[in-house]
Amino acid sequence: MSAIRNVMMASVAVFALATPALAQDAIRIGLLGGENEADRLADNQCLIDKLPAALGVKEVQLFPAADYDGVIQGLLGGTLDVASLGASGFAKAYLANPDAVEPFLTTVQTDGSMGYHSVMLARKDSGIASLAEAKGKKLGYADPDSTSGYLIPLVTLPQDPALGGMKPDEYFSETSFNGGHENNVLALLDKKVDVAVTWASGVGEFSEGYTSGNIRSMVDKGMLDMEDVVEIWQSPLIPNGPTVMRKDLPQDLKDKIVKFFTELPAADYDCFRAIENGDFKGYAPVSAEFYQPIIDARKATIGG
Repeated sequence: MSAIRNVMMASVAVFALATPALAQDAIRIGLLGGENEADRLADNQCLIDKLPAALGVKEVQLFPAADYDGVIQGLLGGTLDVASLGASGFAKAYLANPDAVEPFLTTVQTDGSMGYHSVMLARKDSGIASLAEAKGKKLGYADPDSTSGYLIPLVTLPQDPALGGMKPDEYFSETSFNGGHENNVLALLDKKVDVAVTWASGVGEFSEGYTSGNIRSMVDKGMLDMEDVVEIWQSPLIPNGPTVMRKDLPQDLKDKIVKFFTELPAADYDCFRAIENGDFKGYAPVSAEFYQPIIDARKATIGG
């Protein structure tokens, strides 16, 4: 635990002083909020161990942001070099500056698909067993920049027959942001909200938390018993979020970054599984065009 604490303190100090000039000596990786900080650092420790030799840099620094926007602004401002983003987070960065970052890989589910789902959970003891029974209840969102935890429910819930075109703010008595996916599910378990949206592969067994996603991660950590919750809604397929890097990094360094991550699933599956929160087949190359529907949806509803 002391090692993790030291990394955390170093991350905070370096992040405050970071400038774009550091990029070739140290690769700075942003970690999205939504999971407790110690777990995020532990899950990504393997990148600190492996990347310096693979990229030819002196060190790798991890920066666990308090929320999604912290990572997005770090990428836009040049104080972060690499990060895994949700599709809506990438859309926000792209709308702010299309020349700032480039997506290069996304995950492939165990069934070969390149998407995942927003799912809405209710506590089993609440008696809420369907979306129709959630009318007038309290809905918990994850983060304003989350795809599955906000944008997709905002866009697609009105299309469900239960809502009949009503906006979520009209259908539910109250909505709130709860600081990321993990915290949102905890708010549900603590009865602060009646239903909560989060992300899951939708592949495999619900009773196990599916093959990947936030609920699978919480099950693996002993934070969630699937016997305590029911799924009352699942979105259409959402494009898996990208791993991105700053466009202005040196090309040889960008080539090494792509090579490392592309080969990681076969070279060290445990590391790959840890940084991606569950089981996947591997990575596939993507570009900004893959996320155009999400960019358009974000621009039309939330804006940049």
